[in-house]
Amino acid sequence: MSSLTPRRLPWLLLLSALIIGLDRWTKTWVAEHVPMGGAPQSHVPHGAFSMRITHWLNDGAAFSLFADSTSPHTVRWALIAFSLVAALVVLVVLVRLGDHFTATTIALAMILAGALGNVHDRIAYGSVVDFIEVHIFSYHWPDFNVADSSIVTGACLLLLDSLLPKQDTAAEGQDEPA
Repeated sequence: MSSLTPRRLPWLLLLSALIIGLDRWTKTWVAEHVPMGGAPQSHVPHGAFSMRITHWLNDGAAFSLFADSTSPHTVRWALIAFSLVAALVVLVVLVRLGDHFTATTIALAMILAGALGNVHDRIAYGSVVDFIEVHIFSYHWPDFNVADSSIVTGACLLLLDSLLPKQDTAAEGQDEPA
């Protein structure tokens, strides 16, 4: 890295902070304005696609895995531990790669935000607020939230970036005359 090239890490961490803020705001709004498990407050139909705002608490992992466990306390703390370790690993990688804006660094910032947004709920409340309900044709997607969306979008971005061909910067430097 050249000393003239500014690090992008502060901007990437700001992106994470903005996503965490949006996640906290939306969960708080839903908790205050939408009755728990009650009738949806809004409905956006569009042909075979519909979306509504609901209010559910998810005691489990993604797709409510482990939500019906006979040891919910153990599941909660295992999910907290896993999320914190994952967030730490993502943060370390983000710090190492934080010199540039790339699909990878943006994806990592999004994943970090999502992990921290959901782990906050688990620590503070014991469960995660989910409120976005989507139906596609006859399929009902499990309810999710901003943090979940950030994790999934970041993971898809990482996958897409891994599938795209990379430029070989070392080979480019060899073409220059000595």
